[in-house]
Amino acid sequence: MIVSTTLTLFVGMIAGVVGGFFGGKVDNAIGRYGDFILAFPSFFMIVALADPAVDRIQRAGLAQDNGARVLFLIVILSFFGWVYFARLIRSQVLSLRERDFITAAQALGSSKARIIFKELIPNIWAPVIVVVSLSLPGYLTAEAVFSFLGIGIQPPGYTWGLLIAKSTRFVMAMPTFFMITTVTLVMVVLAFNLLGDALRDALDPRNGK
Repeated sequence: MIVSTTLTLFVGMIAGVVGGFFGGKVDNAIGRYGDFILAFPSFFMIVALADPAVDRIQRAGLAQDNGARVLFLIVILSFFGWVYFARLIRSQVLSLRERDFITAAQALGSSKARIIFKELIPNIWAPVIVVVSLSLPGYLTAEAVFSFLGIGIQPPGYTWGLLIAKSTRFVMAMPTFFMITTVTLVMVVLAFNLLGDALRDALDPRNGK
């Protein structure tokens, strides 16, 4: 799910920087499109679209079997996930574009592209890194849930969701199998959440002592 997170971040950063920096109709258009996407019941749409989308991917020759399922999850999770990144980045850009160093760059005649790439983007990496670290466990859990439901990776591939699904068949006779797979997933998700909290405390100057 690292690929999905990276793609989501890439699209969200473009939308957030463009909307926050240019404002006006551009910002409103991106915002309304984001609201439109968030209005969809994403979970049910993913479940409903999984089989026909995977079949279409295979027919197009883009990927086969589990490769097609992985490609579908990457695209669909990125489609629904970029809005959250865009809103975070937009709020950071709105705050930064009123700072003195941005005003100074504009007064010196710097182009908008230079201001974006040289002044804005380097100053929004700290919150972006934090959000990415906090988003990874969400995508990891989502992939596990979809594999558990049978629309993610299937045998001979293995994921946590698939292992948990198999372990439920033996939960009474061999509960250790179920406990190990479930607890391992919980521990990995918790580790990413703690990493995100630690990065937030380290990178946010307001938390400094």
